[in-house]
Amino acid sequence: MPFDERTDFVVVRNHEDQYSIWPAELPRPPGWTDEPVRGSRAHCLAHIDEVWKDMRPRSLREAVDHS
Repeated sequence: MPFDERTDFVVVRNHEDQYSIWPAELPRPPGWTDEPVRGSRAHCLAHIDEVWKDMRPRSLREAVDHS
């Protein structure tokens, strides 16, 4: 399925606090849940850029923080 500027996306996050975008009309892949942000690809990516400051998976951050 091709995506274009009319495609509506949703921001999704997994259990490791990693973010991605996903076409809103498609079922989410296992392990990913919706964040409350939906819109154009650019809008969703801008939100991710704003909130995802530490790209390390949660398990790595916790392991380093507890060292």
